[in-house]
Amino acid sequence: MWIELLTGLDLACKFTAPATTDRIAEAERALKVSFPEELKTALLESNGMLGRYDLGLLWNVDRIRHENLTFRTTSMFKDLYMPFDHLLFFADAGNGDQFAYPVLNGKIRRDDIFVWNHEDDSRSWLVPNLRTYFEWCLGTQSE
Repeated sequence: MWIELLTGLDLACKFTAPATTDRIAEAERALKVSFPEELKTALLESNGMLGRYDLGLLWNVDRIRHENLTFRTTSMFKDLYMPFDHLLFFADAGNGDQFAYPVLNGKIRRDDIFVWNHEDDSRSWLVPNLRTYFEWCLGTQSE
């Protein structure tokens, strides 16, 4: 489903071998949050997705785990930014900004995606779901 969608939006997209359910479960345990179904199904199709010019549309499971743990535990970030434990980062814009699902009381309760601005620490709503995020990244909109 996801590979077909992205390939339909841009033939230059690149995909990797699928993630395993065990690897996703390990990341969920480490981050203490269940991934939304749409994110799981995307990772189970391709453990990381790249767009034209190798734009990182979706990190692989290991990077999702690593980046989120780094942002949540780096002590100097506590003096620079609001806490990150309420975000589940899954991709970046290539300029320092990152894309995330909101985490409320340890759960992702909706599919909305937010962008975190690294310069001013703002967290802004971007799109209602992963499909629209991919369309937005690839410069298209669903009809």
